[in-house]
Amino acid sequence: MAVTAPPSARTADHVLADLRGAGYIAEPSTATIVHLADILHKPVLIEGPAGTGKTELAKSAAAAAGKQLIRLQCYEGLDESKAIYEWDYRRQLLQLQLHKETGTTSLTEAGIFGAEFLLSRPLLTAIRSEAPVVLLIDEVDRLDIESEALLLEVLSEYQVSIPELGTVTARHIPQVFLTSNNTRDLSEALKRRCLYLHLGYPAAEREAEIITLRVPELTGHLAREIADLVALLRTTGLKKPPSIAESLDWARTLVALGADELTDEVTRQTLSVLLKYERDIETALADLSLA
Repeated sequence: MAVTAPPSARTADHVLADLRGAGYIAEPSTATIVHLADILHKPVLIEGPAGTGKTELAKSAAAAAGKQLIRLQCYEGLDESKAIYEWDYRRQLLQLQLHKETGTTSLTEAGIFGAEFLLSRPLLTAIRSEAPVVLLIDEVDRLDIESEALLLEVLSEYQVSIPELGTVTARHIPQVFLTSNNTRDLSEALKRRCLYLHLGYPAAEREAEIITLRVPELTGHLAREIADLVALLRTTGLKKPPSIAESLDWARTLVALGADELTDEVTRQTLSVLLKYERDIETALADLSLA
């Protein structure tokens, strides 16, 4: 197990080792950005194709640091009540009914806007946390521009403004990761608040190393065969190139089948684990001369 260095003595090499200890093999440039983001208290915006390890990087960073991971899964139409906070209207109504006979006419006097009536969603939960956390804002490119604007105060000031209560400032600045699959361009306002990191598909040598680490039952030469074939398939214009996760699924499939070699027959029988469109399977079989 890697020994965690004191914060003042930590380097990008420590981050690289910590990520590997959490099962994530990163490039030195990736570890450098994660390290700088932690020092500068800046979010990391990770862009790249689906399945290149963007979400897994945030999860591994949390595991390596022993921090809770708080995840906001983005989608079209996400609003403040699902991303930041909302009031517990049922409890507020009960509170008003309890004060009905006192003649209270002011909502504030009725005490319905106390912190005990506030329901924290992921962003506010991260801000209010008593301990340091990792905040993952996943697939931020799925938000519309209006919803994206909800993130700006949190990412620039690490605070949330609640009209009825005031401003809630982070006790501990969260380590923030945003992921994007590049389905749309993000706003300049969001980008300038972040450090930028692009994650593409790894080289075959790196992917073989990832497969060996995550599927240790697999023989080393078979891991390299898988990585080489996957790298080749990614150059053939598939509708959905295989992701790293699918490479790992394929490796586990071969272990389950007791395969020692990546034979033509084994490849034909298991290619649907790697590829998820019939057209892609047909293309791959033709390109590999297995049709």
